[in-house]
Amino acid sequence: MPEIGEVARIVNYIRQHLVGRTLAVVKAQHDENVYGKVGTSAAEFEKALTGKKVLGAKQQGKYFWLEMSSPPHPLMHFGMAGVAQWFKIKGLETAYYKPTKPVPADEWPPKYWKFAFETLEESGKPVTEAAFVDFRRFARIRLIDCPAEEMRNTTPLKENGPDPVADKDILTEEWLAEICAKKHIPIKALLLDQANVSGIGNWVGDEIMYDAKIHPEQYSNTLSAAQITQLHKSIHYVCSLSVETLADSSKFPEEWLFKHRWGKGKKDSKNQLPNGARIVFMTVGGRTSAVVPSVQKKTGKVAGDVKKEDLSESEADAVLGNGDDEEEPKPKVKAKAKGAKRPKKSKNDEVVPEASDTKLVAKNNKRSARVAKIELANSESEPEVEKAPTTNGTSSRTRKRKSEGDENHDAAKQPQVEEESNSGEHSNTDIEIPKNKKRKPVAKTIAKTARKPMANTAEKRKSSTRGSKAEAPSAGIDAPTRRRSARVSGGGA
Repeated sequence: MPEIGEVARIVNYIRQHLVGRTLAVVKAQHDENVYGKVGTSAAEFEKALTGKKVLGAKQQGKYFWLEMSSPPHPLMHFGMAGVAQWFKIKGLETAYYKPTKPVPADEWPPKYWKFAFETLEESGKPVTEAAFVDFRRFARIRLIDCPAEEMRNTTPLKENGPDPVADKDILTEEWLAEICAKKHIPIKALLLDQANVSGIGNWVGDEIMYDAKIHPEQYSNTLSAAQITQLHKSIHYVCSLSVETLADSSKFPEEWLFKHRWGKGKKDSKNQLPNGARIVFMTVGGRTSAVVPSVQKKTGKVAGDVKKEDLSESEADAVLGNGDDEEEPKPKVKAKAKGAKRPKKSKNDEVVPEASDTKLVAKNNKRSARVAKIELANSESEPEVEKAPTTNGTSSRTRKRKSEGDENHDAAKQPQVEEESNSGEHSNTDIEIPKNKKRKPVAKTIAKTARKPMANTAEKRKSSTRGSKAEAPSAGIDAPTRRRSARVSGGGA
């Protein structure tokens, strides 16, 4: 993004080639992002500027504007622009660095232009053509309807902080100390916020931090008086020099980070200064920041740290500090080691949670309680006829009956079993069985019991040895009668 020096470069070209000239032709292409989001349109822009004279060009941080012979005045911001998004003047190279793909000289207006000017030929001066180009559509073009001298008292300029070059009488050491003490944020993030100071961007901010020997993550309200004094000097030094050189990096001091910071991620890049000091990178205020650990030491609480493994031992001490002034460490989350055993599974293929995982434990407890409740309900509703009558813990099916009275007593109970099975009161659908518990259907068990009358084992043995068969009972005869008929037939054979 163009910062205070790059914008000063454009203002310088406008003053040389457009100030004092009348705009004979004004063309604009509407873009809802560039014009519409700030309440204007291309048609309004054309109408407001055509035929007017440019009296001056001014700057506040990253904003710049033209002072016209009468209101409204165009106020512009490049947004996230690079060399391909620029204010161009035909026949001149206004960019602060050369593009990788040169633009054809005969292409005019340039590709992605948003507005274009053409001045009158007057006083022996040739026609000048200029264009505002924005490929990424992050730029903003406004029309401010106010007297030229009141421009800085209008939105959005009045919401921005002082310009380090234009407002040296405002951005004093006392003012800086006051604003740093009020806020509890990383010092670089404070400088990047245009509401605090206008014009400082990412690379200018890093240059200021390096020159002041302050770690960019250190909280602003932890800076000492000596650090505030040095920070104030560094802000004015870096910003003034970048404006004076019109952001021409060839004129920057050789020891500046700007000339050595662009090797991140490139092959065979040393990422170090000429004196051998190493440059590391971290994210501060949402931007990638270049830091020299051997110079920029932490002297107070910070917002975060670079990875220790990326630093040498001496650099780690400089960046990470000795721990006395650091924030209290947050509880570490245990990372899964390579080759760690997987958690065991239960019979139902459900992962058994660790004791520390209270949520999973509580969930499994609830599930177990529901299953136990279902089993209890089933046991209470299970009919007694499903189990054969027992005496003294011995099954009646294996017990030998010693008297005729016992047989008659069992036979007298048998019709009840048959009636219950026919009525369907205990069908399989009436009993809810847990998924993981296998039980025989109740209806089938009852029907099987009804079809096989309980007879004396000895009698069965006798009838089988004699080879006699009982006649089939008629459908209308009840169970006791059928049993008696069977015994009479067996005994008479």
